Amino acid sequence: MNIDLLKRLCEMPGVPGREERVRELIESEIGDLFDSIETDAMGSLICRRKPRTAKGTIRKGDAKTIMLLCHMDEIGFYVSSIDEKGFLWVNPAGGFDPRNLFSRRVLVCSEHGDFKAIMNPGGRPLHISSQEDRKKIPEVKEFFVDTGMTAAQVNKNFQVGDYIVMDEPFLEMGTKCVSKALDNRVACWLGIESVRQLAKKKTGHSCEIVVAFTTQEEVGLRGAKTASFAVQPDYGFGVDVTLACDTPGVPAAETVTDHGKGFALHIKDGSFISDYDMVQMVEKIAKKNRIPYQRSILAAGGQDGAAAQQAAAGAKAIGITVGTRYIHTVTEMLDKKDLKAACDILAASMAELK
Repeated sequence: MNIDLLKRLCEMPGVPGREERVRELIESEIGDLFDSIETDAMGSLICRRKPRTAKGTIRKGDAKTIMLLCHMDEIGFYVSSIDEKGFLWVNPAGGFDPRNLFSRRVLVCSEHGDFKAIMNPGGRPLHISSQEDRKKIPEVKEFFVDTGMTAAQVNKNFQVGDYIVMDEPFLEMGTKCVSKALDNRVACWLGIESVRQLAKKKTGHSCEIVVAFTTQEEVGLRGAKTASFAVQPDYGFGVDVTLACDTPGVPAAETVTDHGKGFALHIKDGSFISDYDMVQMVEKIAKKNRIPYQRSILAAGGQDGAAAQQAAAGAKAIGITVGTRYIHTVTEMLDKKDLKAACDILAASMAELK
């Protein structure tokens, strides 16, 4: 597997509304996989591959459309104000648990470059805090960023509207990958690598393939809504990560997925319910090709598959996800076996759907 590509995707900064650097990286990787590539008004990258025969020639006539929706954005922050001492105050772009934000290294991305900095909440540190102080969990709005610069330097280099991401390296640990932004650079990787695998199969495909690398999913599936309305697919695949709570302290009934058991066949979440016929069809393809999988239901949250399902007159939609531990932290973790299974089922589904 091309883990180096996943590493580069994860380490590239790109919050909702500022995905352009991720989009440029994807464009540099997709080469001749697609027949047309365009960027829509929302910044989503719409990539089309026409139906092909086993010999690689383009099929003629009408064809159904399969759409893979793979969002490019990661959760992050925008600079909302700069105080007189040069501290940056932030506004979140996406959902954060403040318990995971203490003492974080961050990257502030401005028109003058990327600058390393640190994030902490306001208040007294350990040595001068009371017991009551230590019990308090600050709200996101109480966190600030310290760049180490003087106020004059800060005002020279930064302005309201600059964006901030977590700054931690991608790691391979045993059978796992750990990084910030696996949500959802995993899907970007799958959107590229599954089509690459499809192209290598030499079996052809009877449907038109559209891979949409979408924007602003973390703030409401925004890019997926406009892209899906433009494409109006017959089949929609929402490609994303999902929870893997197979860790201490979580009851077995709430794990959602377990690492190492294959891709997650997404049945339901807070935004949509996968089409029953699609679930059966993908399950049949997985069994035929001996691709490991597990069914999953997410109690809350949503993903881009909902946008495909509800666009215009609607589409048959399903979610294909990869179980990920510690989501929305800098220690997001996946199992490589599950990543491979997700890539295999997407490639097989694109090849076999009629």
